[in-house]
This record gives sequence, C-alpha cells and structure tokens, in this order.
Amino acid sequence: MGDAQLSIVAGALYVVATPIGNLGDMPPRAVAVLRGVALIAAEDTRHSAPLLRHFAIATPLSALHEHNERQQTEKLVARLRAGEAIALISDAGTPLLSDPGYHLVRAAHQAGLRVIPLPGACAAIAALSASGLPTDRFSFEGFLSAKAAARRARLSELQADTRTLIFYEAPHRISAALDDMAEIFGAGREAVLARELTKLYETVRAAPLAELAEWVRGDAHQQKGEIVVLVRGAAARPPEALGEEAQRVLRLLLAALPLKQAVALAAEITGEKRNRLYERAVEMKAAGGDE
Repeated sequence: MGDAQLSIVAGALYVVATPIGNLGDMPPRAVAVLRGVALIAAEDTRHSAPLLRHFAIATPLSALHEHNERQQTEKLVARLRAGEAIALISDAGTPLLSDPGYHLVRAAHQAGLRVIPLPGACAAIAALSASGLPTDRFSFEGFLSAKAAARRARLSELQADTRTLIFYEAPHRISAALDDMAEIFGAGREAVLARELTKLYETVRAAPLAELAEWVRGDAHQQKGEIVVLVRGAAARPPEALGEEAQRVLRLLLAALPLKQAVALAAEITGEKRNRLYERAVEMKAAGGDE
C-alpha cells in the first residue's frame, strides 16, 4: 500500500513495529504511516533517527521512554484528543514487548481513542518460529532480573511450567543465566539460543542447556548482541491415582446415589478434587461395579 492509498485516521494512536536488524523487514505500510502521522513517539530518538532518514521519513520525533512515559502520556493523549494521529515505535521490533508504551496505549483506550496495530518484526516470535520447540503453548518472560538471587528464584518458579519459555537476556548476563537455567531446569533440558536475528552474525543453536551454557562460556562472540533464549517446557506429570480410601467411599456412594450426587458427596468427605472423582466414577460405572 503506497502513501496515496493510505488514509491516516485522525486522533488514532498507531503502534508500529520496526525491523530488529535487517532494514528489508520494514513493512511498506509502516513507512506510509510514519510519514503520515503528526508525531512519532520513539523510545530513543537518537536510535530511531537513522532508520527514519533511511526511509525518508521527516515526521517530528518525541522521546517516550521508561523514565518519562507517565509524564509524556498526558500530553500525547491531549494531542490525540485534538485530532492528531501519533505513531509509537520502540528501538527495534514490536513496541511494548520489554519496551515502553504500555501506559500510553492504556491511556488511549481509557480515553476512548482508537489504537491501531501495525504488525511486523518481533524477536521473541521470530526466535520461536525457528527454534524447533513446541509452539502451541508458550510463555514470554522478557528479561530476567539482573540480580542473581531474584533470577534464580524466578527460574525456580518456572521449573515445572510445561510451556515453551522465552527469555530476553543481556550480553553480559547470558553466561550466568544459562548456568542457572541448566542447574534449575536440568542440564539435559532442551534449549535454543537465538542471537542477532536478521543481522550479519545471526545465530540459532539448539542444544541441551548444559551444552549451550558451555558453548557460550567458551565463545565470547556469543556473548554479544541481542539475545533470545528459549527453553522447552517441563514434561507434564501424570495425575496421581486416587487413594484407596477415596475409591472405597466413592464406590459405596455410587451404589446408593446418582453419579453426580455421589461425586459431590465423595469430594466433600474425602477432600479429593471433584473432576478426578468424576473421572473415576465414570470408569467404575463403565466397569459395571465389578471393581
């Protein structure tokens, strides 16, 4: 879609994804919107200026970062209310994913203003798509704490999570983070390091966590740039079997009551979860009471 075909919506906030490295990934629609809005709110105006110059975008820039977002939001919402269209961009990729912008987007919604997403690059999703790990359920964890104790505590909370886990990590912490993951998740847990995606030194490597940690520790080049770490989820634990006493109570109740009533009363007596009792009751009924 070219500039001539694009109609900028008055008073709309456009959330615009930009490339994470390769400028060829800049969507034409994003270029048209950034040229057409009244103002671009950028995480770091110095960082975004070269990108905008490359695409001949002369729209004024305003800084919106973690230190001034709350103060700037009120001013930007006032301009949106006045009918000006504004675009929000981060340094790279999709705004709000470990980047500022949440307060502005939320305030725009609360003011009844239109928020329009322009999809594009996202390091987490790009890494997931190339990881070879399960993609049906995943959890984006962003950056772990810079403090070792807090980092290890969070990893311990995620130890049994069965979803694929996605982390961003800083170059100077990647080696320590991988060591902690190997210790807490297990040395053999499958993981992927995705580094400098779309750039010249792009790396996507899959290996058990201990092997990945050793490889990164031994190669300083892998401790540079933008890094995504993906970890396979924990194996699902089979549900524990009902205890003998719970089954005895359930069997007696089924002999005298309809299934649902028997299950409800058995749950009250034994403290077992109703869904587990129900499943066992169905099995007992199907077996004809021979168990």
